[in-house]
Amino acid sequence: MNNKWIVLLLIVSMLIIFAGCGTTGEDKDKKDTTKNETDAVSSASIVGDKESFKKAISKDGTWIICATDDITFTEDIILEGDFTHNEQPARKIALYEQDDKRNKTASYKLQAPTLSIRSKNAKLQGGTFVGDVYVEANGFTLVDGKIDGNLYFMNEEFQGSFKLDEGASVTGETKLKKKNE
Repeated sequence: MNNKWIVLLLIVSMLIIFAGCGTTGEDKDKKDTTKNETDAVSSASIVGDKESFKKAISKDGTWIICATDDITFTEDIILEGDFTHNEQPARKIALYEQDDKRNKTASYKLQAPTLSIRSKNAKLQGGTFVGDVYVEANGFTLVDGKIDGNLYFMNEEFQGSFKLDEGASVTGETKLKKKNE
C-alpha cells in the first residue's frame, strides 16, 4: 500500500512542477509551428481499477499504462490509438511495479475474455494477462510476462513483427486467426 502512495505523491509532485513551468503569456504573437501529433511521452496512467484502466488503454489514453493491482474484466478490452515514445510509435501495458533502481517489486494480473492490440509497437510487460490476445497491429512484444491463453495474429505481417522476449511465455496456441473465427 505504501508503494501506491509513493507513486501517487510522485505523480502529484510532477504535475505541480509542470504547472509551474507554464508560459507567462509573453509569446502571444508568435506563430505556432508545432505539429498536432500525439506524443504521450510526458504522461503515464497509474491505474488500479477497471474504469481508469479502460480509459488509459483507449485512443484518448496515454502511451504507458501502469497497473497497481490485479484487474478483472468480464468484457473484451481493446488497446488502441497512436502514441509515440522517443519519437517512435509505442504503447505499453506495464503489469508490474518497480523501485527507483528499476527492479521489479510486484507483478499483477490483468484478466479479460480478450485483449485486442490495435496500437503499433505495443508491449505487454511483466505480470500475467489471462485470456486470449488478438494482435491487429505491427510490432507487438511480450516482455518478462505471460499470456495465460492464446495469442492470435490477424495476418502474417503482424505475426512476423512479433517479439517474444526471453523469460516471456504464452501457455496456449500462437497462430494466425481472425477474431470470431
